[in-house]
Amino acid sequence: MVRKAFRIIGWVLLALLLLLAVLAWQQWDTIQRVFLGGVHTHETVPPALPANLNRPAILVFSKTNGFRHEEAIPAANTLLDQIAAQNGWGIFKTENGAVFSPDILARFDAVVFSNTSGDVFNPAQQAAFKAYLENGGGYVGIHAAGDNSHAGWPWYMQSVIGTTFTGHPMKPQFQRATIRIEDNTHPATRDLGKVWQRTDEWYSFDKSPRGVPGVSVLATLDEKTYNQEGLLGEDLKMGSDHPIMWWRCAGKGRVFYSALGHTAASYAEPEYKAVLTNAISWAMRQQGEACGTAPAPAQP
Repeated sequence: MVRKAFRIIGWVLLALLLLLAVLAWQQWDTIQRVFLGGVHTHETVPPALPANLNRPAILVFSKTNGFRHEEAIPAANTLLDQIAAQNGWGIFKTENGAVFSPDILARFDAVVFSNTSGDVFNPAQQAAFKAYLENGGGYVGIHAAGDNSHAGWPWYMQSVIGTTFTGHPMKPQFQRATIRIEDNTHPATRDLGKVWQRTDEWYSFDKSPRGVPGVSVLATLDEKTYNQEGLLGEDLKMGSDHPIMWWRCAGKGRVFYSALGHTAASYAEPEYKAVLTNAISWAMRQQGEACGTAPAPAQP
């Protein structure tokens, strides 16, 4: 009897192991992206771009070698299409890192990282983006563009984002919270009031970027309005200074980062549409003054 019971237990364990192996095989891409440091694919042949691209133009880049925001990326890209059409901007959307070459980047006035995650560039592409930005290009980063999946690129983390993502709440993951707008003079936040209540996944960082030279905080989270507990009980509080949107210069380039935008619903909010519209316009030097130059006139 005992031998038979052990045999049954062995078969059950074997069946469970086989089931786990099948599930792991089915979800291997996600496991790699989330738990094993991401994937490391780097394209070398760029896609064909339109021969005639209206200027000013934005390059929307949503490549994900880390966690992929399956719902947010298409929602954001749809909104960015609408924004470009309403403002007469050229737009090109891609997940091919080979567009980051000097000659292709020269055709764009700003780059939008739309929930971009992970190790997305080879060294030549990194160098091309760095030169583009520091020589006067524009950058708008959305949500995962500022997470810690970019940690392998120190220049980007230090000179673009300026702080390190530490986690987001999971109890629950999505919560309604209050954003306090610190600066209504910047184009990105000009159309917002002093208080903005909305639902999202709220990022925490190892330190406030406010202490980084050149960083100007636009909005902070009121931690009294939501729970900062992580999945395993981590305390994700940053205290009274919890920035969620900010801008800075990277050389001559204009940088805007917003940690908002995990959910698809974020891109249906009129307020967030106004933030992204004006942030991109600012990054393209159509309005506002920063990084040593006045706004450049839009080309017909």
